Amino acid sequence: MPLLTLTSDIGVHDFLPGAIKGQLLQANEQFNIVDITHLLSPFNYPQAAYVCRNAIQNFPTGSFHLVLVNLFDEKPEHLLLVKHNGYYIGCADNGLLTMILEEVPEQVVALPLNPSEQKNTLYCVRIFADAFNRVLQGEPLESIGDASVSIRVKNPLRPLLGANWMEGQIIFIDNFENVIVNIQQDQFEEQRKGRRFSIEFMRDEKIDKISDTYADVAEGEKLAHFNSAGYLEISINKGNAAGLLGLQG
Repeated sequence: MPLLTLTSDIGVHDFLPGAIKGQLLQANEQFNIVDITHLLSPFNYPQAAYVCRNAIQNFPTGSFHLVLVNLFDEKPEHLLLVKHNGYYIGCADNGLLTMILEEVPEQVVALPLNPSEQKNTLYCVRIFADAFNRVLQGEPLESIGDASVSIRVKNPLRPLLGANWMEGQIIFIDNFENVIVNIQQDQFEEQRKGRRFSIEFMRDEKIDKISDTYADVAEGEKLAHFNSAGYLEISINKGNAAGLLGLQG
């Protein structure tokens, strides 16, 4: 059964998440559909890239990933079908792809849209589903879409670096209001070079050590650690760091 994940900014109260699954199953009732999330913040590209990148890389190669985020940033003339590191990704040509991959995709083709069709979410899903089915039937990408496409590029948010400092930005706040910053552990250690450090943020708050777990500090105390995806996270043990420390994405 082909594995297909869904990620969107649609929300969970609309009919669309269910209708999207219905369209996909009409196209191929063998699709094993897995929701990543439908609760991405609208128009928040760094957040969407963080969630998609760190979810997709944990799935088996050969899986399909449908990313329905900001589909209509501009009036679309085509959609994108991508093969990268063994995964297949369907998404809009809005720049999010290069933020997810953090590099140029290995293979990408444009899936043309019929000018006479109404460009809505379900129509786009049918285009993606047809392309995924053709991949499953063994067709090469270049026969499914236009390989000469020049895709839109958005650069992923990188930390700013100086000789003795680095500056990160908040890219995600999770359900516990832990604050995730766009500094990865290898970047941090490379910049640190074994030196002492101080993590400084709003309200003159400082943290001068990296914890392994939340329980390394007393209840209600702040801490910094690297999360499961390897990103710097500012937290409060059994508290909400975003609200209590005034940190917003």
